[in-house]
Amino acid sequence: MSFDPGHTSTLDGPVVPSTPAPRGTRWRRAVATVRRWIDTDTQAPLDEARADRIDWLRTSPFIAMHLACIAVLWVGVSPVALIVAAAMYAIRMFALTAFYHRYFSHKTFRTSRAMQFVFALIGASSVQRGPLWWAAHHRNHHRHTETALDPHSPSVHGFLRSHVGWFLTPRAFRTELERVPDLARFPELRVLDRYDTLVPVLLAAALFGLGALLQRLAPQLGTSGSQMLVWGFFVSTTVLFHATVTINSLAHRYGKRRFDTQDDSRNNLWLALITFGEGWHNNHHFYPGTVRQGFRWWEIDLTYYGLRVMALLGLVHDLKPIPAWVAARAKA
Repeated sequence: MSFDPGHTSTLDGPVVPSTPAPRGTRWRRAVATVRRWIDTDTQAPLDEARADRIDWLRTSPFIAMHLACIAVLWVGVSPVALIVAAAMYAIRMFALTAFYHRYFSHKTFRTSRAMQFVFALIGASSVQRGPLWWAAHHRNHHRHTETALDPHSPSVHGFLRSHVGWFLTPRAFRTELERVPDLARFPELRVLDRYDTLVPVLLAAALFGLGALLQRLAPQLGTSGSQMLVWGFFVSTTVLFHATVTINSLAHRYGKRRFDTQDDSRNNLWLALITFGEGWHNNHHFYPGTVRQGFRWWEIDLTYYGLRVMALLGLVHDLKPIPAWVAARAKA
């Protein structure tokens, strides 16, 4: 899709002509956009006429992150860069699935305030916004699944919009604090949510620094600052994002339905593997109040296993089990 600054478009709809703004207005809008990249509390009043259209200027860093992956052709690859990229994927996927999803969104276990913040910080490095934003949108998804108010329903909005388009609109940028009053009472979470861009920027800088240090101290590893930045941050983060959002798009189209829910959620082994257990999506939509999403012993749920280990170490507690009545309602 090409972008003409004299037109506005949605991901799935036709190009709609719009009147170009005066030069001064465009400049002020650009400055305001840059401020919102840094401080998400500096929101403009929502314009309903444009609320569901992609804001290309606001989302340009997200697009640039994808384009930066092409730099693998210039920086090369090394075993250490691949190991770091895989580690960044795994650690942040666990933070998203265990804490952003099962803890912040659904409260399926309990933990300390310090541990809550640590994993909120790790989750924020994923470029999937802050914990309050994430939890508010996910609770809204469960409240309005497969309706026009569900921002990423493939049956209502189409596949591409459910996968990524909704994430790029002015309506989606907002954190609906009224959905998460239990989380909004923590000032450290509100600060993290407000300045969510800062965390991935610091992670990218740290990875570049690590690569530069290894290049100097251990040149036999064949890595560099730019290589570590590209593989450890850009590639890892981009793959992480698209793996996560398959649950919005693919898990509502492909797989099996064990429970008769009022939505199109499916159980999908392959999605469960890449998302550490989130692919057992039909299970989750039938009963989201349990810490475990793989309801059967053979349904691999790496996030649940990780939380069990954390519980043994005393880092989390009160993991909510699957009620007996849920198992009784399952199809064979």
